[in-house]
Amino acid sequence: MIQNDYVIETSGLSKRYGRKLALDHLDLRVPRGRIHAVVGANGAGKSTLFRILLGFLPPTAGTARILGRDSQQLTPDDRGRIGFVNEEHTLPGWMRIAAVIEMHRRQYRRWNEAAFQNVLGHYHVLPEQKVSQLSRGERAGFNLALALAQGPELLVLDEPTLGLDVVAKRAFLESLMYSNATDECTVIYCSHQMEEIERVADNLIILERGRLMHMSAPDDFCARVTHWVADIPFKGPDPMSVPGLLQLQRLDGLHHYLVLDQDEDFAEFLRASGARSVQSMPVSLDRAVNGFLAKNHAAPTQAHA
Repeated sequence: MIQNDYVIETSGLSKRYGRKLALDHLDLRVPRGRIHAVVGANGAGKSTLFRILLGFLPPTAGTARILGRDSQQLTPDDRGRIGFVNEEHTLPGWMRIAAVIEMHRRQYRRWNEAAFQNVLGHYHVLPEQKVSQLSRGERAGFNLALALAQGPELLVLDEPTLGLDVVAKRAFLESLMYSNATDECTVIYCSHQMEEIERVADNLIILERGRLMHMSAPDDFCARVTHWVADIPFKGPDPMSVPGLLQLQRLDGLHHYLVLDQDEDFAEFLRASGARSVQSMPVSLDRAVNGFLAKNHAAPTQAHA
């Protein structure tokens, strides 16, 4: 069995669909342990990355390794070490719950019954029900229970709460966060919902246009982004001259600046530019990530990492 310090390693990984470059020489190393959130705008390359890592799609160039193994040469034993839950929560609708459970118990030699029951206990799923009779939230929870019970070293969750209502999302996140099984595996969590990322993630990975733009703890990333409100009685400084500018909005006569890697010197810059008052405001992870992505989506050649 191959084991090293990284669950995912890519080098120069590229994937082209005709004229479109979905992954652009991506170099990424995800350390073993904890919950790693992968975020990015639509078209950032997240789904393509997962499909290559899971061996469902070949790369155009470069290499991808998962759990130390070339993703294009995964054996059945390798796949048994990887749990996967996607947004579709695809299960055979005609099968009864008891039959699906028994099939998974036979298939995975590392089956953890306690982990399975711990997660499934959050949901009202009966053995005699057919999969097709479950709500979307119940299917999501059932899928998560099956994935964790197989005893994976790596659990990949690709938009697992997409389409779920607020109650179902909360149940899914709580069953993930409070499952002891996650202490023994690394989790890769892909979502567009920043409130989910704030709750579960230890590490934030930002992709844009198929490239790695940033990787750090979510709190560390938020600390790099600041929001300044300035009362400037005229047009204000040329946006091109504003250091670290991510976004500029003019609301109710005030200038709102979202900036990257700026300290109190930025307040002095605004005052020197004619601001009568300057105030710093807290920034949520959602605001910080969206501002960062908007800037880099508009200017793909400018990357901060």
